[in-house]
Amino acid sequence: MLAVGLVGVLAVLLVAGLLVAAVATTGQRVRTAADLAALAAAGRALEGADRSGACAAGGRVAVQNGASLLSCTVSPTETGIPRVELEVGRPVDGTPWTVRARAAAGAVPAEEGWWG
Repeated sequence: MLAVGLVGVLAVLLVAGLLVAAVATTGQRVRTAADLAALAAAGRALEGADRSGACAAGGRVAVQNGASLLSCTVSPTETGIPRVELEVGRPVDGTPWTVRARAAAGAVPAEEGWWG
């Protein structure tokens, strides 16, 4: 009886460990997809594309990296260099969970700068 209980506990721990690993792996992939999508969108915005064109470029890069674009904003800045902020997501395989990540690229507003 003790052996059966021990096997059950080990099985639960194994499944929990696999879920944690799946979420961690998916999270890293989503963060990478968000960063690359933000860079792609900012690049298109810098080339003169409007919001829809820049966000479409970011969405394509997100999809190519296994995520989907959830939101995207393109903001003008006082320097003339646009700032893109977006959010992407991807479901965790075998679970009902979705991992989301945000990223930004382009100009850094003065209030967020490292110079104080």
